[in-house]
Amino acid sequence: MSTETTVSLWRDRAPRTAAYDDWTARRERYDVVVVGAGITGTVTALLLAERGLLVAVVEARDIGAVTTGNTTGKLSVLQGTRLSQIGRRHSAAIRQGYVDGTLSAQRWVVDFCTRHGLDLDRANAYTYTQDPANAGMIEAEYRHCRAAGLPAEQVDETPLPFPVAAAVTIPDQIQVDPMPLLFEVVDRARASGTHVFVGRRVKTVDTDGEGCIVRTDAGDVRADRVVLATGTPILDRGGFFARLEPDRSYSIAVEVPGGPPEGMYLSADSPTRSLRTASAAGTSSSADRLLLVGGNGHVVGRHHSARSAYDDLLHWSQRTFPGARELYRWSAQDYSDIDSLPEVGPVLPGADRIWVATGFGKWGMTSGVAAAQIIASRFSESPDRGVEAWAPAMTAWRTELVTGAPTAVRLNATVAVQMAKGWLQAEMSSGSTPGEGEGRVVRSCGRPVGVSTVDGRTRRVSAVCPHLGGILRWNDAESSWDCPLHGSRFAADGSLLEGPTTSDLSPR
Repeated sequence: MSTETTVSLWRDRAPRTAAYDDWTARRERYDVVVVGAGITGTVTALLLAERGLLVAVVEARDIGAVTTGNTTGKLSVLQGTRLSQIGRRHSAAIRQGYVDGTLSAQRWVVDFCTRHGLDLDRANAYTYTQDPANAGMIEAEYRHCRAAGLPAEQVDETPLPFPVAAAVTIPDQIQVDPMPLLFEVVDRARASGTHVFVGRRVKTVDTDGEGCIVRTDAGDVRADRVVLATGTPILDRGGFFARLEPDRSYSIAVEVPGGPPEGMYLSADSPTRSLRTASAAGTSSSADRLLLVGGNGHVVGRHHSARSAYDDLLHWSQRTFPGARELYRWSAQDYSDIDSLPEVGPVLPGADRIWVATGFGKWGMTSGVAAAQIIASRFSESPDRGVEAWAPAMTAWRTELVTGAPTAVRLNATVAVQMAKGWLQAEMSSGSTPGEGEGRVVRSCGRPVGVSTVDGRTRRVSAVCPHLGGILRWNDAESSWDCPLHGSRFAADGSLLEGPTTSDLSPR
């Protein structure tokens, strides 16, 4: 695998080409249409179908094309310092609800994988710091874990090949290859009557007295309800884009002479380092293990060079594990909520027809499944009492959202600065044709135009994001145009990669 190509380990070794349902044979109406075929959307569809609802999944690209297929595949209740962050902002009941929801999702995945013969690994999870000044963060995470009933322990040594100042660990956590899991969930959902349509982009959703009209680039379909499982909601109703921060993070997979240390690790230091092992052959029975190294996250479109973020991970890996050889590199996009909790519920208070699930903060493999469990319970004639006990911790429009108001003001002030900065720089920039792999924003008739050269072909597209008018920036690792406002991304030819926008860039 050439390191000049960005593709995840998971997606490279899962070249599935299954034929999904024919769009022309779609039903006129469904009980629920789920938009998005990542972990959240596919598990939601399966759980609803198992409850007897008629469900369709509509995916703009293909199964696992965006976040889930590019995740690190960790399903851990120890999530860096997330629990202490939640505990500082919310009540003990909310913190406990988040933990219980995470454990519920973890149990569901383990049970599903066991029943269907899918591989999973169990490993100890660690949050650590090398900086004595950050030892207090580890102590706080330990206290919140113990208060939530988790079997956390404080340790001063780990299997890592360098000393740590402090660490907390929880045993027996889960790591998976997400693609076989996704495909099996889709297969089970289809066996229960779900229709799955890929390569069909949903442009908007309208409502009338009879329900919802899902409008795609290939025609409409009706549903009683719609679930937006698209990372950030593709509809601006509810203003979720103003409560979320889009984060892009990077991963590489390396071979380590003698094998890597087992376990899942996440640093409390900055820049973040995330480590886990994975089977080189794709099966847990294989003795050959790869090391996955992640980190260097930043707000989408606000980094001078994505390529340098990858290179930094590789240099760190080679210093820490001499002889490490890179095999894969890839990135993922996640959305963090202003109050550190997922949001699952109606897109607007009291508007029960369109639901969203978002704000997973890089832990979508558990929070996405928990969101699916909440939606299945709420859409059911017989709600699940176990789920309802912890669901308030992840409910959209909860009163606790007011605690995030200062953060929302900060996020949106930064967005305004990025907007002004982008337009100013676009007005002042000009230049010759970019070299191979390069892109820049230039002026053309007073409008910002993105010019790039990829694979020997120079393209000119509008550099204005169709969502809210942000000026796009070139991503030199993914050969994409990224919006620094709310995270929309486009290929060099202007085709949309991920939202919240639903429109391509126009050619120039």
